Amino acid sequence: MSDQTTGLAIETAGLVKTFGENRAVDGVDLSVPTGTVYGVLGPNGAGKTTTVKMLATLLRPDGGQAHVFGRDVVREADAVRSRVSLTGQYASVDEDLTGTENLILLGRLMGHSKKASADRSEQLLEAFGLTDAAGRQVKNYSGGMRRRIDIAASILNTPDLLFLDEPTTGLDPRSRNQVWDIVRAVVAQGTTVLLTTQYLDEADQLASRIAVIDKGRVIAEGTKGELKASVGAGAVHLRLREAAQRVEAEQILRLTLDAQVQLEADPLALTARVGDAASNGRGASEKASRALAELARAGITVDTFSLGQPSLDEVFLALTDSTTAPEEAAA
Repeated sequence: MSDQTTGLAIETAGLVKTFGENRAVDGVDLSVPTGTVYGVLGPNGAGKTTTVKMLATLLRPDGGQAHVFGRDVVREADAVRSRVSLTGQYASVDEDLTGTENLILLGRLMGHSKKASADRSEQLLEAFGLTDAAGRQVKNYSGGMRRRIDIAASILNTPDLLFLDEPTTGLDPRSRNQVWDIVRAVVAQGTTVLLTTQYLDEADQLASRIAVIDKGRVIAEGTKGELKASVGAGAVHLRLREAAQRVEAEQILRLTLDAQVQLEADPLALTARVGDAASNGRGASEKASRALAELARAGITVDTFSLGQPSLDEVFLALTDSTTAPEEAAA
């Protein structure tokens, strides 16, 4: 099997990893096309990081098969390592060294000459917007700067496959956007990216396909549109004029739409999913129209109304039956 014949950067079948009695990864099947960003979502302890470590040859699988560009991650581990790079949840550079010193050191360890290492260091620092901080110790970098230097270190030799394990955890919105731009630039150069993240909007922004993992298993996989369609034909968002009418509005919506209604933090707002996996957009529109008519008949004024696909947050909560946002333990 080769990546030229399959078109896949990663292919797994029944991948298993156990720690004592804990089956951390329980039969994971993945097919990751080359040249894409593939997102992996899941709640705390779902097995995302463990899966990444097996694919990166840092952990030996206890069952199943995994191939990276057609190479078996166990029998051909050296061949796999020559084509991949991993940026974990925590910065792996030396905080006592400067940005330049870190990149030159890593370049030398990879076998590059001193000049080639210095040239590549300068090139990456400029590309990642770190030229002004090149001579400062990394321990004095901001969180966003640390993540950027860490990713820069991961692509000193441009990898065919880059594992990004929650690369923006703890970053402010501006720093996250900077990292997203870097990821897009890396993919534009031909690198495949496997991204695990605790931020659902991050997967929505970057990933062309997404796998949702829960309890060590893939419970859903597809494009963003396919996943959103799988949990309902649409999401109704309402904002009322009078907060005192929200309880009555919730009851009317629940009966008319035959759906659970979520009360938002805004005391005037409500949200409900419409339809199921077999519904179509027309059915959702008809239900929403009936709901609006019933609200008007009850004397409830709706100031704003929208009908659209469920958010990725709603998809995640529906698929995992969870009430908390996904986070990954350092498995």
